[in-house]
Amino acid sequence: MLAIVDYGVGNLFSLKSSLARIGASACVTGDADALRRADRIILPGVGAFGDAAKKLRESGLASVVTKEARQGKPLLGICLGMQLLFEKSYEYGEHAGLGLLPGSVRPIAPVIGPGRKVPHIGWNALSFPENKPKSPLFAQVDAGECVYFVHSFAAMECDAVVSATAEYGVSLTAAAELETVMGAQFHPEKSGDVGLRILHAFCAL
Repeated sequence: MLAIVDYGVGNLFSLKSSLARIGASACVTGDADALRRADRIILPGVGAFGDAAKKLRESGLASVVTKEARQGKPLLGICLGMQLLFEKSYEYGEHAGLGLLPGSVRPIAPVIGPGRKVPHIGWNALSFPENKPKSPLFAQVDAGECVYFVHSFAAMECDAVVSATAEYGVSLTAAAELETVMGAQFHPEKSGDVGLRILHAFCAL
C-alpha cells in the first residue's frame, strides 16, 4: 500500500486520482501507524515552507516520515513536499526542514535573471545529469520531456543529490534523490502522461 501524507497541506485527492489511473492503491492519511504499515510514502505540499513544516511537526508525522525514510522506505516529496526534505529553507525567514537531503531552499528570483516571471509556472523540459546514473524515478522518461511546475523557490547547494534539472534562465533543481528518498519540484499529478510514468516508476521501486 502507498500512503499519501495528510497534514493539512497539499493537492491530495488529485494525486490519489492520478495514482488510481495507473492502478496503484493509495490511501490519504494522517495516521502514523498507517504510514508505518505503508510500503511507500508520498509527501505532498503547496503553500509556504514555514507553515507547512510547522503543521507537519505539530501533526506528529514529521518524525514518523523521517524515521521510515531513514530505514529505507521509499519516500517521494512533491513540490513543497520535496523542499521539506532538505535541511532548511530561506522562504520568508529561516526554517528547518526534515534534513533527509543536503542543501537549502532559496528564492529563484535573484538567480534566474531579468525578464523572467516569478513564480516559474508552466511546462518545462527535464534534463538529467551526465555524470551520474539516471534515477530510477525517470526510468520511463526521456530527456526533453516536459512536466508542470509552479514554484518561486528551489533547492540549491545540493549538486550531489540532483537527479533532474529544468532550464529557466539558469539550471534549476527539478528533482533530487538520495538512496530511497526522492523529490520532484514539479507536479507529476499535473504532468499528463509523463507524470503518470514517473508515478508508475516510484510505485515499482
